Amino acid sequence: MDRILEQIPRFFTADNMALLLQSAGLTLGMTITGCLIGFGLAFLLVYLRQTPGLWALPLRVVCVAYVEVFRRIPFIVVIYLVLFFIQTVASDASLFTIAVISICIYAVAYTADIIRGGLELVPETQIDAARAMNFGRLRTLVTVSLPQAWPVILPPAIAFAVSFIKDTALVSQIGVFELTFRGKELNNQGYSGILVFGTIAMCYFLMSFPLSMLGQYLEKRLATPRGERSARKIRRT
Repeated sequence: MDRILEQIPRFFTADNMALLLQSAGLTLGMTITGCLIGFGLAFLLVYLRQTPGLWALPLRVVCVAYVEVFRRIPFIVVIYLVLFFIQTVASDASLFTIAVISICIYAVAYTADIIRGGLELVPETQIDAARAMNFGRLRTLVTVSLPQAWPVILPPAIAFAVSFIKDTALVSQIGVFELTFRGKELNNQGYSGILVFGTIAMCYFLMSFPLSMLGQYLEKRLATPRGERSARKIRRT
């Protein structure tokens, strides 16, 4: 304890805090970028997976296989697979790019099931009504299914992104200068592990907590019946 107290003034310097802030920004940037791209690609995967017709059977099998395989592979293994594959085709690719691609691959597999579950909750009668009005699949998805599925899709998707902020610590294994990697560097410089990783833990909390609160707010907000929200708007006007 005396050692920790003695190191506190030397540890909480402007240079060290700037280093941790930069690493926290990199961690958050990787997570948000990878999850947003993965979320968009997951919509495409679900759309292809729901393609009707016998001709699309191989496509549906590939989409299902992708989700089932990557949901059962540890994220650290995905990181190394992406690292070694990219090194064979683009040896000058940055570690940040490799990390984002790894996050994206993993995010697609997990959020695809979230999206599919939300879309399947839309009453089939409304889908049939859209078809009767000659709506195409894409138009039905955008104008009928998604507006009703968002309350189911968005909260767990945000919860996944929040949980993945912690998992990005694994990219430090390939040398990405994110928060955990910087913590190891500071610890190797002689600072107490309790002091360093206690600070790192607080940084992860400060990044995750606001997003968790946002997810809870959206869950409550989107769970409000549309009729009640319309009544509130009418009363306000």
